[in-house]
Amino acid sequence: MLLCPAFSSCFGRLGRWLGVVAGCLALAQAAPAQVPPAVTSAPELPAPLPSAAPPDTSRLSRRLPVLAGGLAVSYSATLYLLSNSWYTGERTRLHWFNDLPEWKQMDKAGHFWGAFHESRGAVDMLRWAGVPDRKALWYGGFVGFLLQSPIELLDGRDPQYGASATDLAANFLGSVGLIGQHLAWDEVRIMPKYSFHTTRYAALRPNVLGKSLGEQYLKDYNGQTYWLCVDVGAWLPAASCWPRWLQPAVGYGAQQMVYNDPGANAALGLQPYRQYYLSLDVDLRRIPTRSKLLKRVFYVASIFHLPAPALEWNRKRGLVAHGLYY
Repeated sequence: MLLCPAFSSCFGRLGRWLGVVAGCLALAQAAPAQVPPAVTSAPELPAPLPSAAPPDTSRLSRRLPVLAGGLAVSYSATLYLLSNSWYTGERTRLHWFNDLPEWKQMDKAGHFWGAFHESRGAVDMLRWAGVPDRKALWYGGFVGFLLQSPIELLDGRDPQYGASATDLAANFLGSVGLIGQHLAWDEVRIMPKYSFHTTRYAALRPNVLGKSLGEQYLKDYNGQTYWLCVDVGAWLPAASCWPRWLQPAVGYGAQQMVYNDPGANAALGLQPYRQYYLSLDVDLRRIPTRSKLLKRVFYVASIFHLPAPALEWNRKRGLVAHGLYY
């Protein structure tokens, strides 16, 4: 079952703080003075360089408790809201259910997307709090998996669902996808993103696919598209003219999914099918700005694919061109 994208973005999207590298002015100050030629005594040895100052832990001691407390309160509130709004029906004993064949695996893409960005936010927040980069990566990298996995306990007690091993696997892969990119490149070069548009299918089964726009945003897999946006400029030479903010994007979606049962869909004249997209994306984080507010807004918005022209291929209609795909 797909974790709510709105909740996924609640865990803070502070901008990444770059560490300031110390200058080498001490080297120039430590150079020995010139000795006049008439002086026969041994030249004065240069003064030893000052030892490196111990790392400043004041930022860590100030910010880390605030970060930990805010995360604990936010996550507890999220689980409470889910338990009392989403899971409102009958409860059963914890059981497992194989939902891999359902919904054309769109929910698995959602789990991957959610875990990736929760881990990304956790790593960047730990760095903001003063945790060293490598520790922040390992401590925060699996936060997405740890945050989303308890949702399976709620699913596991729902008679219509059940705990899903493949959901857990998708959560794990989302976290690993973030960690792996940092280990390989020390940055994110392949960004998972999400986009949504309304469809006519929600009206056919509003209790499952959503009655309001907000519910459809979360539940109507027919209107969801998941993207991988590639920062090709990161692999090009520094002299390349390719703008880093412009990125190719490949997308995945599916249509005509009202029921999980093929017979029930066929009774409505529907045959679910997959959709594949090729488009472009704008990485808002690469847009220069001095505004801290805008940087944070761009950071949060970077989890979404912006409307853009796209080419779609599916088995029913073949190649389809979209002037502006949402």
